[in-house]
Amino acid sequence: MRFLNRTLVVFCLMTLIGCAAPAQFENMIHKQAPDNAFDPELKGQVEIDAIQGGSETNPLWVSKISNSTFQRALEESLSIQGLLANEGRFNLKVTLLEVDQPMFGLDLKVVTSVSYIVLDNTTKAVLFDEIIKAAHTATFGDAFDAVTRLKLANEGSGKNNIKTFLEQLSKLDVKSGQLSLTN
Repeated sequence: MRFLNRTLVVFCLMTLIGCAAPAQFENMIHKQAPDNAFDPELKGQVEIDAIQGGSETNPLWVSKISNSTFQRALEESLSIQGLLANEGRFNLKVTLLEVDQPMFGLDLKVVTSVSYIVLDNTTKAVLFDEIIKAAHTATFGDAFDAVTRLKLANEGSGKNNIKTFLEQLSKLDVKSGQLSLTN
């Protein structure tokens, strides 16, 4: 009887705590167009290098954002904006520098720091080189269990980071070799 009670308690705790799930790319896609239109030179001309710096999720630890997940979300977001290319004039190098996560709490705030570098493949000029930080907070109202809240906070932060990158990219003005960020 004692064994059965302990097994039941362990099962209930595992159900309540849950296993960590990785961030899903579908929840990080930014679908809305920025306020500014993109420079016509960028349309269908941005190719993505393999993304670096992400981490795979260990189901026994905490939710993470993997390279492949962030890359798929970024590809879809660029595609929706009409910017993505398999072999384009501009090369986008992306590195997930940090995914700052809390260890515990009711409201879980995650901050992603991502480096974006856009290179012109023809001139080898660096057109854009920024580190973008973006946050998202998942509240107790979003999910009862902390494991799901952390996953939601990861996804929201990743989505906000991509959104901020697209907003900055929409300000990029590429004209006959001249580069500037318009205000």
